[in-house]
Amino acid sequence: MSDDFLHATLGRTGIKVFRLGLSGTYRPGKGAIAKAMDAGINYFFCYGFDGQTIRALRESFPARRDKLVVSTGAYNLILGHPDLRRTLEKRLRQLGTDYIDIFLYLGVCHAKHLHPDIFEELIRFRDEGKVRAIGISCHDRSLAGKLASDGTLDVAMIRYNAAHRGAEQEIFPGLETGDAGIVSYTATRWGYLLRRPKGYPEESALPTPDQCYRFVLSNPAVDVCLNAPWNEKQLEENIAGLAKGPLPPEEMAFMRRFGDFVHRRYRGF
Repeated sequence: MSDDFLHATLGRTGIKVFRLGLSGTYRPGKGAIAKAMDAGINYFFCYGFDGQTIRALRESFPARRDKLVVSTGAYNLILGHPDLRRTLEKRLRQLGTDYIDIFLYLGVCHAKHLHPDIFEELIRFRDEGKVRAIGISCHDRSLAGKLASDGTLDVAMIRYNAAHRGAEQEIFPGLETGDAGIVSYTATRWGYLLRRPKGYPEESALPTPDQCYRFVLSNPAVDVCLNAPWNEKQLEENIAGLAKGPLPPEEMAFMRRFGDFVHRRYRGF
């Protein structure tokens, strides 16, 4: 739960985080990652193929490993799960570290994707000290809500933005202090919240990136909102926008109206 607008304690993990996190995936450049760290961003999500972020983190660890929170994981294969230990050991080697802060089972869409031994293996990693916290990224909100509140997860990574607000009914109300930390992604709905949808009045204003991020972070249930800027300029603008604080009521109402329009326009995408 959030401690203030810019900082939070990630659920029951006790891990302190800056509430705007960075997801790289071949962008926004090594210089931007360094700027993010200098600006106070300490939560970094990376896939195994995200060489740019992995190299930047590896180079930064000698001076500030204890100040950085690294989230990664193994991807759900739908018809069977990957070798979780092999994936974990590979990430440890890639990053040149003794532990991963948040290790996730990624891409869970249905309860059937969670094989019985998944959590047993993740818990072993945590007990061994190779990961500090365990969790999943999940597209099934009711499942994520149950696991986030019943003690199964340390962290749940979910989709939440002005156009996709189901978490407000299916996940957030069940959370209490000591439940799973919440990490959200796609605050801009993959950019659709920044574009003019077909049929939307030409004279009407569009949301700004900072409004998208502030919409998400205005909900105290969200501990970290990931951003994935294309370059240093976008990163700087996203960070600077947070200084405005939570969205005032009129901007919140605007974001919800526009989000509803986008949801109707792009339903199914």
